[in-house]
Amino acid sequence: MTGIVEIAVGWLAAWATRKVRRVAGRADAEFDYATDTAMDHLREVIGRKLGKDRALAKVDEEVEAGAEELTPGTRQWLQLALQDAIDNDPEFAKLLQEAVGRLQAEETPGNAGGTTLSGNTFSGPTAIQTGAHGTQTNTFR
Repeated sequence: MTGIVEIAVGWLAAWATRKVRRVAGRADAEFDYATDTAMDHLREVIGRKLGKDRALAKVDEEVEAGAEELTPGTRQWLQLALQDAIDNDPEFAKLLQEAVGRLQAEETPGNAGGTTLSGNTFSGPTAIQTGAHGTQTNTFR
């Protein structure tokens, strides 16, 4: 289940980037509604579990400050908080897995997004392609 944490953090970072761009009026008009809804659902699942956890508060602070990427420290902090939550709450682990699975299902070839996010570990800069080829790439460090 360890790989799910990195994937969830990657999607949450994409959610944060999308939110910043939407607030700034630069939202990608091509972004698939189902993926957008699934990203919001993932944020809600994480938010319900972590609540006032400082790691999630830091994500929100960075979004509100207009950061287009989460800082490496915030990403790591969030990964640790999620891993702890998964290790101590099997029901949350199941909900997180389902939320990530929903996003992955929306992004499989044949769906509007056409992008697959998978793997166990992201090491170094990571890019997520959303929308049609060449329309939007989010790079996370």
